[in-house]
Formats: sequence, structure tokens, C-alpha cells
Amino acid sequence: MALALVSLSAGALAQTKVHWYGHAALRIETPSGGVILVDPWLKPPTNPEKDSIDKLGRVDYILVTHGHWDHMNDVLEIGKKTGAILVAPYGLQFNLKSVLGYPEDKATLATGGNVGGTFNLDRAGAKVTMVNAVHGSEFTPPMVKPEPGKPSTISAGNPVGYVIQIDNGPVIYCTGDTDVFTDMKLIGDFYKVDLMFAAIGGHFTMDPVRAAQAVEWVKPAKVVPIHWGTYPILAGTPAQFKAALDKRGLGERLVEMKPGETRPF
Repeated sequence: MALALVSLSAGALAQTKVHWYGHAALRIETPSGGVILVDPWLKPPTNPEKDSIDKLGRVDYILVTHGHWDHMNDVLEIGKKTGAILVAPYGLQFNLKSVLGYPEDKATLATGGNVGGTFNLDRAGAKVTMVNAVHGSEFTPPMVKPEPGKPSTISAGNPVGYVIQIDNGPVIYCTGDTDVFTDMKLIGDFYKVDLMFAAIGGHFTMDPVRAAQAVEWVKPAKVVPIHWGTYPILAGTPAQFKAALDKRGLGERLVEMKPGETRPF
């Protein structure tokens, strides 16, 4: 009986913890103690902690959904600081090395691929699958300095979302920047998603109404709205999202987080 109680207690402590920095940046700590960052722009104006990079500590993997600066502004600094392995679409991974200087040995084909690819994240006790997203993916100023009369953007691979399957933990779907699209139904068919992080800001991504449709198709147990409120142009709000979910009978699935907040899942 004592052994059983010890085992139960250890299991109860082995939670997955998610920290939202604001905008689209997430820190996921797995039950094994591994750390995964998703779309690390850790200093958006909504983040109350301006020293977030200094406080990082261990980072095992960095997942980047696409090449826009607001999803990878701090990738290079964090990669050099922590030695994190880069997970990114094939073209984006190459550009992060050749254009921005991400360490070559931390960005290899082992974790660079494309939609449908699954990669083992052994250091974090997890695996991740790249799934489709409907968006763009370009390096733009200030990441690149165009010459007069020359293109001001560099193509940076296909945009993706990520389904992260954590050992002894939840299945997490990070939509990345995307509109709703009917293939989200397949994500709900292939995976029992426990936690979905859904862009709701509109203008560049789904708005709250379209994001509610995405939730209906993916069927997550819980959904957290992200990519809203960073700037006035991202006008979608959690209240609007809740109202749209309520119309579909899904309002109880909403979990609202604040920038700088950590929650166990």
C-alpha cells in the first residue's frame, strides 16, 4: 500500500506546465522536465516580464511555425544562449541558418521537414507533428535589409501548425497563424486533442467567430486564445471568442490565460 501511495504521489506531481508570454509565444514544460518553446517572441508589449529571456534556463527545443518576425524575433538569441534544437519547416530552417546564423548543429534534418512529418523530441519526452496552416511565411524588414529596387522579403518555407504529443501528458495543438480550413477536421480525427492554442486576433489570422468553427472541427477538450491584443489591429477578444463558442455549445472549453501566466494541464 505504501508503494502504491508513493507511485500515485509521483504521478500527481508530473504535470505539464504551459507559460504564455503573450502574442503566440509559449513555454511548455513536460512531465520529464523537458522544455519546449513555441514561436518565441518573448518580449511583446503585452508581456509584463521584460526579462523573460534572462529567466529562461533550460530550453531543449524551439518550434517555429513560420518566418514572420513576431513568431521568431528571439529565436537566434535563445538558440545561442541555450543550445536548443530548432524544429521548423524545411525552407525556414535553412534560412534561419544561412540568413540569420542559427547554429548549424542545432538545426538538422532530424527536426526539419514539412507537413505530415513527425519528429521525436527525446530530450523533452514528446513527439511533434507538423500540420497544415493557411498563412504566409516570409522574412521581412527588419530581419532583412533590402537593396533599393530589390525585393524586400525572402520566402521562408511553408507555414505550419504543430501537434505535440507529450509522454504521460496532454496532446497540444498549436494552430500557428492561420485561418480556419476544412482539413482541421482531420486533426480532430487523427488526434484526441486535449489542449488547443488558437489564434483569434483577426486581420492576419482567424477572428473569434472563425476560430470557434475551428474548435468545433478539432474537438479539443480545452482551448486557449492567443495572438490577440498585442496591437490594436489584432482586435479579436476572448469575450467575442466565448460568445462564438457559446453559440456552438462549446463555451465551457474556453480557458483564458493572461500574458505572463503559467498553468498546469
